[in-house]
Amino acid sequence: MAAGGGKDGRSERPYDLVVFGASGFTGQFVVEEVARAAGGGELRGPLRWAVAGRSREKLQAVLKWAAERLGKAALGAEVGVLLCDVDDAASLAAMAKQTRLVLNCVGPYRFFGEPVVEACVENGASCIDISGEPQFLEGMYLKYNEKAAAKGVYVVGSCGFDSIPADMGVLYTRDKLKGTLTAVESFLTVKWGPEGSCIHDGTWKSAVYGLADQGNLKKLRKKIGYAPVPVIGSKLKRRGLVFYNQEFKEYSIPFMGSDVSVVKRSQRYLHTQLQETPVQYGAYVNIGGLGSVIKLMFAGILFLLLVKFSFGRKLLINYPEFFSAGRFTKKGPTQKQMDGTSFTMTFFGEGYSEGQDPQRGKPNVKICTEVKGPEPGYVATPIAMVQAAVSLLEDTACLPKEGGVYSPGAAFSKTKLIDRLNKRGVEFSVISKPEI
Repeated sequence: MAAGGGKDGRSERPYDLVVFGASGFTGQFVVEEVARAAGGGELRGPLRWAVAGRSREKLQAVLKWAAERLGKAALGAEVGVLLCDVDDAASLAAMAKQTRLVLNCVGPYRFFGEPVVEACVENGASCIDISGEPQFLEGMYLKYNEKAAAKGVYVVGSCGFDSIPADMGVLYTRDKLKGTLTAVESFLTVKWGPEGSCIHDGTWKSAVYGLADQGNLKKLRKKIGYAPVPVIGSKLKRRGLVFYNQEFKEYSIPFMGSDVSVVKRSQRYLHTQLQETPVQYGAYVNIGGLGSVIKLMFAGILFLLLVKFSFGRKLLINYPEFFSAGRFTKKGPTQKQMDGTSFTMTFFGEGYSEGQDPQRGKPNVKICTEVKGPEPGYVATPIAMVQAAVSLLEDTACLPKEGGVYSPGAAFSKTKLIDRLNKRGVEFSVISKPEI
């Protein structure tokens, strides 16, 4: 049952969802996307929602900005404004008590995420975020999974780009293969227009702190004591640090994001709880020609050297533009840059046809699928986050039987999330049918 819920999941709480950190760089686009969903008639009833943050003026300015972008005079008095600060536990508790679901847009989550999760779990609200930080995501699982289950609330991390396309893409590929999918590799390609593209430096900060803290992630995983996920079918080979990709005619490198850890958590859950065959997964990103490889290697070596020392981390944090060759900026991308940018994530899956034993012999079927979408950071991410929220509110009967801390694939594998994303322009499709 939904948190605080009456029979239809509508509770005595005044709001269905609250966007926390609504006036931040990503938060503003999430607000626009919630307003679009609220006005789009996809929901069973009217959406009662609010924005939350430290400054009433900034929150009201964001509502005005979002209304203008949607061509409306205003978003109306029905949208609540809550004052709330991540450093003030009482304000977080007050926010959580008023809503069924919090969309948390305040990162880096390793510094600001836990108080929100704690407030939500203690006060019976579900919570989703767009973190790409495995330490945070898995740390929350260790600390709050049992309590969330007891309270009947869902805490779902990494509900943005890139983990939703990756995690749901693997499940989509599995569902489209007639037979048993045993391994998938994904390749991300980001295209941008003449204006180029960049990413707001919030993401950069998360990467800096995350890489500096690799050792603690290993310790955390020991503490959790994950059961190993069995390898079914032929073992997926790990590729090199840089390799030429024949399929795309360009160079590829392993994807540094949280996708592999997120997909692994989903596969572990689906295997242990639902007895589904676990899928092995590797994630890569296409980077272009030899020139790009050389540039990236220099930048990468410099980054890895600096990230080890607090002085180096300070430099990286203060001068993101310089150290990322203009890829990360304090301002974030312009509207023109966003309009010209898109992504494609291509999945190559292999497995065993119906009647073949995946424990014997080599895989004998292949499939290729893809997830395509608009600019990843501030167009696709809000779409993914808001549609995950809608799935949590509307597809309650299809969520895992009990609450807890989940990855997207574990939480949403039985919901209509993929259909919802397709309708909003994050499109899942089969490129080549399974051939034996």
